[in-house]
Amino acid sequence: MSTISELQLLKVLAQEMNMRKAAEKLFVSQPALSQRLQNIEKEWGAKLFIRSQRGLSLTAAGELVAQFAVDTISNEEKVKEAIHALKGEVHGTLSIAAASIVGQNWLPGVLKEFIKSYPRAKVSLITGWSSEILKSMADGSIHLGIIRGGSDWKGAKKHLFDDPLYLVDSKISSLDQLMDTDRPFIQFKSDSSYYEEIQEWWHRQFPAPPKNTIYVDQIETCKQLTFNGIGYSILPGIALQGANENLFQVPLQDERDTPIYRSTWLIGYEAAFQLKQVQAFLDIIDEYVAGENSCEKKQGF
Repeated sequence: MSTISELQLLKVLAQEMNMRKAAEKLFVSQPALSQRLQNIEKEWGAKLFIRSQRGLSLTAAGELVAQFAVDTISNEEKVKEAIHALKGEVHGTLSIAAASIVGQNWLPGVLKEFIKSYPRAKVSLITGWSSEILKSMADGSIHLGIIRGGSDWKGAKKHLFDDPLYLVDSKISSLDQLMDTDRPFIQFKSDSSYYEEIQEWWHRQFPAPPKNTIYVDQIETCKQLTFNGIGYSILPGIALQGANENLFQVPLQDERDTPIYRSTWLIGYEAAFQLKQVQAFLDIIDEYVAGENSCEKKQGF
């Protein structure tokens, strides 16, 4: 029978599919990791991974063993959480998957309060696109997801906040200037829903695409290029914290002249919402959002 540490090793290898990255994540050397993998494969009596220049590939046997590792670790964590719940304290791991922009700009403040209030709890956080988070939620290894935009999620969900979309630039102060400018439109890779929303807005406003476009892989890169005067971009309000006062921020509007907002939702399964650490986190979120709303009212927003 494999030990938990061996199962964790298999889980990380299956996630990373790369010996170097897995070794770094496990804080071991590559030779040591390679030797341990050989011993594990002897124990199972089958080749679990195939090495190539591109990285690792799971064999058919490896897929079975890797899934066994994931399931066993998940079940152990659930048992620990159940035991801690009986004691009446907030223990265990709070597993969250959040949209990258939320993880960068909003979630740190919430997690700071959570850790301060519940120091015995642990936090596991991964970030990515909302579409990736929805897929991650499917295997049940994550307690909560925080996604952007609309969602047909059938489980429990909670609306967190809305933030408007802006055309942001250091020179362009009006939408009327866009068709005449040679300044580049800086776009970042995003979920298809966000990209489609921007495309639909553009086509409603203008008869032709931008004259010059720069594509970047992350919203933070897009933000920094815009803030440094390289070109203009469309950014959600959540990304504009600390923006230079000299930047123009023109609100986007739909065909009814209504501001266009990007919604943020917290999603999960009902069973996860019963866990003490999840309930505690939801309480912290309620307090945090209430505090933000109070500050906005005081500032006249």
